[in-house]
Amino acid sequence: MDSHSWNRMRWPFGGILLLSALGWGDSALADVSAPQIDFAQQIQPILAKRCFSCHGPDLAEGGVSFAEFESAMSAADSGDHAIVAGDVESSMLIARLTTDDPYERMPPWQDPVPEEEIELLSSWIEQGARWSKHWSFEPMREVSPPQVDDAAWNKNPIDAFVYDSLHRSGLKPNPSANRQTLIRRASYDLTGLPPAPADVDAFASDPDPGAFAKLVDRLLQSPHYGERWGRHWLDLVHYAETNSFERDNPKPNAWKYRDYVIQSFNEDKPYDRFVKEQIAGDELDHVTNETLTATGYYRLGIWDDEPADPMQARYDELDDLITTTGQTFLGLTVNCARCHDHKIDPIPQTDYYSMLAFFEDVTRYGTRGDQTSNHQIDVSSEQLNEAYHANDELQRQIESQMQAFEQAGILKMAAADQRATEGSPRERKKVLDAKLKHHLSQQQLSQYTSLRKQLDQARADAKALPPRESVMGLARYTAKPTKTFVLFRGNPHSPAEEVQPSFPDIFEADEPRLSEPPDGVGDNGRRTDAYGNASWGRRRVLAEWMTSPDNRLTARVMANRIWQFHFGRGIVRSSNNFGQLGTPPTHPELLDWLAQEFVRRDWGIKSMHRLIMNSRAYQMSSRSRSDGLEVDPGNDLFWRFDSRRLSAEEVRDSILAVNGSLNPAVYGPSFYEALSAEVLAGQSVPGKGWGDSSSAERNRRSVYIHVKRSLLTPILSVFDFPDPDQTCEARFMTLQPGQALSLLNSDFVHVQAKRLAKSIEAAGLSNEEVVRRTIRIVFARDATDAELVEGKELIESLQANDRIDRDRAVELFALTVMNWNEFLFVD
Repeated sequence: MDSHSWNRMRWPFGGILLLSALGWGDSALADVSAPQIDFAQQIQPILAKRCFSCHGPDLAEGGVSFAEFESAMSAADSGDHAIVAGDVESSMLIARLTTDDPYERMPPWQDPVPEEEIELLSSWIEQGARWSKHWSFEPMREVSPPQVDDAAWNKNPIDAFVYDSLHRSGLKPNPSANRQTLIRRASYDLTGLPPAPADVDAFASDPDPGAFAKLVDRLLQSPHYGERWGRHWLDLVHYAETNSFERDNPKPNAWKYRDYVIQSFNEDKPYDRFVKEQIAGDELDHVTNETLTATGYYRLGIWDDEPADPMQARYDELDDLITTTGQTFLGLTVNCARCHDHKIDPIPQTDYYSMLAFFEDVTRYGTRGDQTSNHQIDVSSEQLNEAYHANDELQRQIESQMQAFEQAGILKMAAADQRATEGSPRERKKVLDAKLKHHLSQQQLSQYTSLRKQLDQARADAKALPPRESVMGLARYTAKPTKTFVLFRGNPHSPAEEVQPSFPDIFEADEPRLSEPPDGVGDNGRRTDAYGNASWGRRRVLAEWMTSPDNRLTARVMANRIWQFHFGRGIVRSSNNFGQLGTPPTHPELLDWLAQEFVRRDWGIKSMHRLIMNSRAYQMSSRSRSDGLEVDPGNDLFWRFDSRRLSAEEVRDSILAVNGSLNPAVYGPSFYEALSAEVLAGQSVPGKGWGDSSSAERNRRSVYIHVKRSLLTPILSVFDFPDPDQTCEARFMTLQPGQALSLLNSDFVHVQAKRLAKSIEAAGLSNEEVVRRTIRIVFARDATDAELVEGKELIESLQANDRIDRDRAVELFALTVMNWNEFLFVD
């Protein structure tokens, strides 16, 4: 709304009501019989979306801003009020939204605000215009599950919450899905792989009412569980194994962080511990190789090895840490306050830099001259390090004795030869090899020769030692962090006021208690035990606050993510943004109950899987219903289960699984997929940086494919593999022609179709039996009569009309089956 048009229309209505100091109008004005409108969940998102561009925190056209209570209720420049509590007719906001005059209607130059939103705003004003904090900035509420009129939906609290919301909308939940659907749904949700036909048959015929609960327990024990759920986490922390920019060089040992994540999920590591290890794994009471590997979290971002402005590059890296930490762990876009106060959420610029201060000891990934010391931590055993140290010392002693003999001989050489030995090591060696023996006595030469043999043996012994083990993490740190300043407009060359490490004001938390580091703590290498046990570590203080049961966001955010990865979307759809421009929760009471239950269960993720998956809500059919589509077309109320397309990794892994070639090996270095020359030419430095792996390695799960920022694997990219440069809260699930083209024409798919056809052992079988076996292997069910007829006709047509031999025709039929919707979607 522009100031001229706002001021142009005088509000003729009088009787403006004075608001109480508490922030709402006379309760007598509100219709107590009407459902109370929730400002944070229903009104604030409308104001932010429709009005903030002209009447928000940055711009207050006509003296009107809806960013805060006081400004929203104050008089405009015209002297009138946009919102008059309890009086819709006197509230110019409604008048300007509903006028037929295109020059007066707000927002200008846009489509009119939907009637349902105007009705909400009107009802809210009529009820007294109660103003409250955004829902996620309020502490979690103690919520009791409702009691509903269906006893079966009272057994699991999740079901009671879901049923209650459906009942209030006049809907009923879908019935349960059949067992074939449930085992496929559960298998993909927990392992990312299709169930074996024998497992489907056993589950479908099991009369035990607790069969599904047992299935969930079995899947949670699979090592493939960590691969599936670890990949969710790798999306959030934008895992990649190279640095981006021109050279896009590899990050040594990045795969060990990936394995740490997978193993943490497999071991059901409590989530609070998981968070602490990544944020402060080098500052915990017990620092281990595992916790040091967890600090690889700090080394996952992009890194420019020759920035034009090193200081700017440093702050860009810190901004990436704040962005990822804020959104992944807290669901807050703190990063939006880097250059100015947050436009929407109550996060001032000082909060951004106060959070940055927690990371002041984090060094850059590397320098142009030393690209490993900052991020490679030696975690070899004490015995192995002692063996290396002893060998190094022995070599130094031998070399020192040899140099004494060499110097004695050099003094007897001609001046030109003496000068040559003072040049490069190569020139020195050349002179010594040719002439030293002529300038030593027989006894000296004998001793020198013996020393050379000893040195050769010591070097051979060193090569025979087991290799040292290193992990990628926070190897070097700044022991005494520098002061932190707010940067004017985010410019690192324009420091303003100094700030201290502190938590965002919206949490109303106590100031962190920090101590100065003890004297003598160095900047190099692995942190000492004294440092690891000290309470002054800034990042440990941050991690302890983030994982406190009193933190109003950490448990909510992760509980929402667990729900999201089971149901396809979170209770809060914008799972990285719980702020005011995020989507409000569809079931706020359920979210708070889940978050508190998560903490009560000692932050156990597997326990939450069991709770959610054993609910009737999770086991519902995905069948569509006309009444549900009419009332709730977006399925916000969960009246049915949403079907979904397989993720990129699930597509590739399922193809390998059904043809029997999947290599189930868990953990270990990444492998390189076979790529065409044309694809390889597109990377940052063509011909460099992509290795060669064996066929067995290439049959491993997709989570182990080398993730190179400038060369993402095409079969994954076409199915919406995320951009590893930024945190990904949820994968896109597109349906586009490139996917069909890849599944019909790519070399990878044709090789796998040939393997599937071979596994059927088609020789000697009728075409009908080939179709029957293929469908049985791929879908773990019997083929229908229609499928048998159509499949048989396709094979025969390919032979007769396209002059293709039978083996190739069977391969092409197998390829078509892997393109069916039933293969690519989970109900």
